[in-house]
Amino acid sequence: MAVLEEDPAPVPAADSTSGASDDEITVEETSFVHTEPPQDGTAPPVVTSDLEVLNDKVKKQVIKEGHGKKPSRFATCFVHYRAWVQGSSHKFEDTWQEQHPIELVLGKEKKEMTGLGIGVSNMRSGERALLHVNWELGYGKEGSFSFPNVPPMADLVYEVELIGFDDVKEGKARSDMTVEERIEAADRRKIEGNEYFKEKKFEEAMQQYEMAIAYMGDDFMFQLFGKYRDMALAVKNPCHLNMAACLIKLKRFDEAIAQCTIVLSEDENNVKALFRRGKARAELGQTESAREDFLKAKKYSPEDKEIQRELRSLAEQDKALYQKQKELYKGLFGPRPEPKPKASNFLVLFWRWLVSLIGYLVKLFKRKDE
Repeated sequence: MAVLEEDPAPVPAADSTSGASDDEITVEETSFVHTEPPQDGTAPPVVTSDLEVLNDKVKKQVIKEGHGKKPSRFATCFVHYRAWVQGSSHKFEDTWQEQHPIELVLGKEKKEMTGLGIGVSNMRSGERALLHVNWELGYGKEGSFSFPNVPPMADLVYEVELIGFDDVKEGKARSDMTVEERIEAADRRKIEGNEYFKEKKFEEAMQQYEMAIAYMGDDFMFQLFGKYRDMALAVKNPCHLNMAACLIKLKRFDEAIAQCTIVLSEDENNVKALFRRGKARAELGQTESAREDFLKAKKYSPEDKEIQRELRSLAEQDKALYQKQKELYKGLFGPRPEPKPKASNFLVLFWRWLVSLIGYLVKLFKRKDE
């Protein structure tokens, strides 16, 4: 059963994988839900849904429906997007590839993102859409200095996903928040993600975890030391681990490995990260790497039954593979042939027979003479 931990007290690394730290997800179920991550093509996706006119310069086509309400003015939105010049296959920006969502405060976005902001304001959390933006609400008459592929007066196409938004701070950007406010906002998202996970809404849970992680960007973490860094990691690392739990459920094992590796870069002996990375690697057939992770996890949590079970499973797989290979080779080469008498043995027997024959003939002639 998949459960959430309720004990707020920190748990030593030597404890079971099901008890690493507060609010981390424990995954024991084997059922999976299939979903597809966003396409990673060089050209905009082909979308057949109706074209919705948001205003005379911005149009939207839904790729995947979202949930909940739409963000209000001054909401802080977290989005992933890819951008192309209309009619071109030249992608000039991709936040998915950079693995960092952007923060967009509606009504306070940069001038060149005005059209994107209008589109995002008409989306719901989790929604993915294709936006068609007129050049006047994009990079304008001048085009883009930062992106040479964007010429003057270029209409734009965005593939956008609204991960989620935060109305609480009324448009207060992350950069304007105190350390405590950012950690509090991230922790709130983590708790909401855990609620979605309990309801088996894994996509929605991941959106909340990703928003929480967005509050803890690399630039922010780099500036933290001592207790503030520890406070931030106490929220950030469980979000990465819970993301990995969701990704394992969704059979997106490579992404799960990446989330666990982020945690291990901060805490190389994290039992839960080792265990989940081992499970994802085992699912991908990376048996030796999986075994290494499980053995290291067992070193710090020797009594954990889940780790022991996974190691036994790998051993059984090895044994089954050995038997299969044995049968395969047996079928290829057939049964072992019986050994044939050596030539030297045949000559010895023939020589003995010949000597016996000559001796018999000699005796026979002697009897005749007598």
